[in-house]
Amino acid sequence: MTGSSDWWKSLSIYQIYPRSFYDSNNDGVGDLKGITEKLPYIASLNVDAIWLSPFFTSPMHDFGYDIANYRDVDPIFGTLSDFDEFLATAHELGLKVLIDQVYSHSSDEHPWFQESRQSRDNPKHDWYVWADPKPDGSPPNNWQSCFGGAAWQFDSRRMQYYLHNFVTQQPDLNLHNEDVQNAVLDVTRFWLDRGVDGFRLDAIGQMFHDLQLRDNPVNPKGQSHVKLWYWQDMIYNSNRPEMEIFLRRFRQVLDSYPEKTSIGEIGDLDLITRYTGSDDLLHMGYDCQMTMGHHNETANKDYINRIIGNAKSAGKGWVNYAINNHDAPRVVSRWKKEGVDQDLLARLYFTLMNTLRGSICLYQGEELGLDEAELQFEDLVDPEGLATWPQRQGRDGCRTPIPWNKDAVNGGFSSVKPWLPMQEKHCARAVDVQEQDSESTLNFYRELLKWRGEHRDYIAGDIELMETPEGVSGFIRTVPGKKSLLCLFNFSDETVPIVLGQDAAKAIHLKDFADNSVDQSVTLMPWQAGIYWL
Repeated sequence: MTGSSDWWKSLSIYQIYPRSFYDSNNDGVGDLKGITEKLPYIASLNVDAIWLSPFFTSPMHDFGYDIANYRDVDPIFGTLSDFDEFLATAHELGLKVLIDQVYSHSSDEHPWFQESRQSRDNPKHDWYVWADPKPDGSPPNNWQSCFGGAAWQFDSRRMQYYLHNFVTQQPDLNLHNEDVQNAVLDVTRFWLDRGVDGFRLDAIGQMFHDLQLRDNPVNPKGQSHVKLWYWQDMIYNSNRPEMEIFLRRFRQVLDSYPEKTSIGEIGDLDLITRYTGSDDLLHMGYDCQMTMGHHNETANKDYINRIIGNAKSAGKGWVNYAINNHDAPRVVSRWKKEGVDQDLLARLYFTLMNTLRGSICLYQGEELGLDEAELQFEDLVDPEGLATWPQRQGRDGCRTPIPWNKDAVNGGFSSVKPWLPMQEKHCARAVDVQEQDSESTLNFYRELLKWRGEHRDYIAGDIELMETPEGVSGFIRTVPGKKSLLCLFNFSDETVPIVLGQDAAKAIHLKDFADNSVDQSVTLMPWQAGIYWL
């Protein structure tokens, strides 16, 4: 069992995207009261914690990741009292709560920016990243916005450009300024004082910029992508060395409160090791290897073996794995296999994530085996989708509402038209349908998460990649003084026999795992996992 000081290492976290979870007041948008009403359902999944995506005051240009007030709840989601009720109820059910914090940028409607843009000499004139135009009026350098176009917007009040790594309404904070650091750390204390158990830090790579504003070099590997963001090697506007200084200050604040934790949206294993490999930095690094929709890689032996190898090579760093989130196409569509049942794929991929060395995040609806929603252009609201259509539909396809009741209006999410359309195909997978089926994907997730919670020692144990037949990935998890655990995954359309050896025990009892009566050899069916005690 992991000790009390590293309780966070074994966390299983359920991500809630508030707009799409449950609408309690029937305005078409999910809210905090709706989440509170459904907390017993979340607890029934056997997860340890909740990650709540932004619910703060926002004009919603990027649906909550453009924050106009870090210390209040947007009226569309409710009130601070609603948040307090949600938090207290979650704690009563034994669930910890982590909330998003966005410190790389704010909304352009935030009072800080409203003051900063007024002049070049006001008290907050350097709270954001401002720069003069080039002599010809063009932007200060070649940096690109994630959502298309230059990462600079000209402002006629100051006759300068301001930096925005995302939409133009998300100006970048100047965290080189210690006053800005102090301000966001005060926000951290505000939510810790309210009782949250930790934070997920959004877009931490963009928190600092090169003070010389040097041009980024070309990234030859990214030039086939529809987003120019990937055409550059972003060495001057991402992951600057000052980041670690700020993270140490952030960690000092967390450590002044008992049993708090943190996850950074990082995505790259080297950076996860860099930002989590020391006890005075972040606790966990959110790994995007299995969620990045712009990668053409799919779940095959070579790809999965590379992820398994990375799990071991992280050293002291701690990985937080996810296969779905609010920014990527749902995995059963992204890694779709023609002719293979999506429930089988969902269970295989989730089993892999649960048996790796690290904590995990699952995204709402994943436990229902939901695939990517099919939307028309007129349905889109995501700025990324609007900018890259028709090559990509953006992030709306993974953000559609959760179906609670198959035969209810809008799947039981809301009695009025939802902010994104409810999918008829998703209603067939509604919670009420799967609750009644002991062999449903929902109940598989529950059983696997219960098993994970009962074997937490193995989460931090050693992991060794093993030789396996073509199409099969496998590794052994070991904990001193205990039986070893053999984990096998068939990422092929072939039935594969596996010899386990004389000391092998029967597979653990979970539906849809290989469950053979012969102890020393088993047969993995196509797209099937097997977990065995050795």
